[in-house]
Amino acid sequence: MIHGTVVGLQACISITICRLGRAEVEIECVIDTGFEGFLTLPSTVVTDLDLPYVAPIKANLADNSRIITNVHQATIVWNGTERVIPVLAMGRRPLIGTALLQDYHLSIDFCEGGTVLVDDII
Repeated sequence: MIHGTVVGLQACISITICRLGRAEVEIECVIDTGFEGFLTLPSTVVTDLDLPYVAPIKANLADNSRIITNVHQATIVWNGTERVIPVLAMGRRPLIGTALLQDYHLSIDFCEGGTVLVDDII
């Protein structure tokens, strides 16, 4: 089970990014149920973490505009298990999308300091 907190009416959880031969990094992310991908990280964070580049893609934004952004690869710890996922280098804050939440139950108490829980469905 993954635990988080509501801050400013945003559901936040932390993820751990694994780096070969270097210390793991914990990053607080906002859960964005309107984002169908796995994870976004600001370009500066992707650069600082030295995440491997995969390819450019066209992405649709919430305002229905399209941009080209870079996809990188990261190994994260998700619910106690290492997973290799695509990461979009974009935005100002880290976002977790619904692809990472697939086959999980999401529970949020939407009040300041409220509880965020992500748990296995299976």
